[in-house]
Amino acid sequence: MWNVVLIVAGVIAAIVVVVLILAARKPSVFRVVRTTTIEAPPATVFAYINDFRQWTAWSPWEQLDPNLQRTYSGSGSGVGAKYAWEGDKTVGQGSMEIVESTSPSKISLKLDFLKPFEAHNMTDFTFEPVGNGTKITWDMHGPNQCMGRVMSVFIDMDQMVGENFETGLANLKTAAEGK
Repeated sequence: MWNVVLIVAGVIAAIVVVVLILAARKPSVFRVVRTTTIEAPPATVFAYINDFRQWTAWSPWEQLDPNLQRTYSGSGSGVGAKYAWEGDKTVGQGSMEIVESTSPSKISLKLDFLKPFEAHNMTDFTFEPVGNGTKITWDMHGPNQCMGRVMSVFIDMDQMVGENFETGLANLKTAAEGK
């Protein structure tokens, strides 16, 4: 009986060691980036992001929880604008603050998640004129600490979050182009 227990414990310990070795090889920072082109001037696209109240028109997370609680504070838009949310397990709890707003070329946000896990990241939106439209890049980056590294052994953060970015950019395109 004890032999079986020791074998099972040894297998579990080996699996844990392998996961920890794989996690240690993961990068200490993560970055998720998506880009699209929108047939609208940079100032039009910029306005949808510079005012958190406009996010309901395009953000992929806004419609996931019909009971989502939103709180807006600080300035109405631009630097100092703040947005906090609390929702179900799908959207969790957190806050954002615009820390840079250079119209119509760049917006940077400080993004703090509290639930379902704590994380502190930065998000940058850049806007480049392209013909009659705008090339927009959505870039989220931050530290990939111990638990993040272990999770990244099993979950592809770029794919998971990137799909949401792609949905958000498609929604933004529809809203900004008036379609």
